[in-house]
Amino acid sequence: MAVVDTTVDAFLAELTHQRRASPHTVSAYGRDLARLATLAGDAPLVELQPHQLKRFAMQLHGKGLAARSLARTISAWRAYYRWLAKRGAIEVNPCDGLKAPRRPKSLPKALSIDQSQALLDATAESPAEMRDKAMFELFYSSGLRLSELASLDVNGGVDLVEGVVTVTGKRGKTRTVPLGGKAAEAVRVWLNQRDELAVDGEAALFVGQRGRRIHPRVVEQRLDLWTKRIGLGVHVHPHMLRHSFASHVLQSSGDLRAVQEMLGHASISTTQIYTHLDFQHLAKVYDAAHPRAKKK
Repeated sequence: MAVVDTTVDAFLAELTHQRRASPHTVSAYGRDLARLATLAGDAPLVELQPHQLKRFAMQLHGKGLAARSLARTISAWRAYYRWLAKRGAIEVNPCDGLKAPRRPKSLPKALSIDQSQALLDATAESPAEMRDKAMFELFYSSGLRLSELASLDVNGGVDLVEGVVTVTGKRGKTRTVPLGGKAAEAVRVWLNQRDELAVDGEAALFVGQRGRRIHPRVVEQRLDLWTKRIGLGVHVHPHMLRHSFASHVLQSSGDLRAVQEMLGHASISTTQIYTHLDFQHLAKVYDAAHPRAKKK
C-alpha cells in the first residue's frame, strides 16, 4: 500500500501555480510520482535511496514500460527530488546517476529510387509549381536541410555555372555541395518565373504567395500537396528527400566520408546510420536474388 505523501501535492501545486507548467505536464508528473509511491509501498519517498530507485526503474522496464516512457518517468522523479533538496528535505538527490535504458535509434525514412524519380519527374505548369519543383530537386540533388534551402538568396548560394550550392548549416558551418543537372535546370526555369511572384527588392531565391521569403512550413505544405497531386501514396517531408539523397549516394558510391561532408555532419557517427539503410537495400536484393535465400 502506498503512503500518502503531502510533499508530492506541494510539488505539483508549485508546478501549477508558480512555474505555470501546462496541465498536461502536471498530470504526467502526478502519474509518474504516483507510480513511484506504489513501488515504494510503506517507505516514505523522502527516505528512498539510490539503489531502491534503480531497482524500481528496472522493475518498470521489466514489466514492459517503453524506454521513452521510462525516461520521462525518471525525469519526473529527478525533478521532484531536486525540489526536495532545494528545501532541505534531503541532502542528496537519489536520482543522481540514474539513467533510463537507451532508446533504439529509428532509421530515417527514405524513398526508393523509383519513388524519387516519380516525385521529381512530375510536370510543373504554374510559376508556383515551377518554384516547388526547383525546391524539391535541390533537396534531393544536394541533400539540403529545410532551413538551408529557405535561407538561399537569389544572388548567391546557387552557382548554375559551376554547378554547386553553398549553404550555411548548423553551428554556422558553411559547405559547398554539387548541384545536379536536373536541379540546375529546374532552378533556371524557376528564375525565369520568379519575378511574377517576388516583390521588388526581395533577396530570397524562393518566395511565397506574398512575394517574400518562403516560410519552411509552407515548403512542407507544398511538398505534401505535390505528392498527393501525383498520387505517390507516401507522405513525404523535406528531410525525407535529404535522407533519400544520402541513402542513394551511399548505395552507389559506398563513400561514407563524402556523404558526411555533403550532408554537413560534424561527426561521421551521425552519417553511419545511412549504412543501415544501405544494408536494408542489400538485404532486399539478396532475398530476391539468392537461390538459397528463400525459405521453402
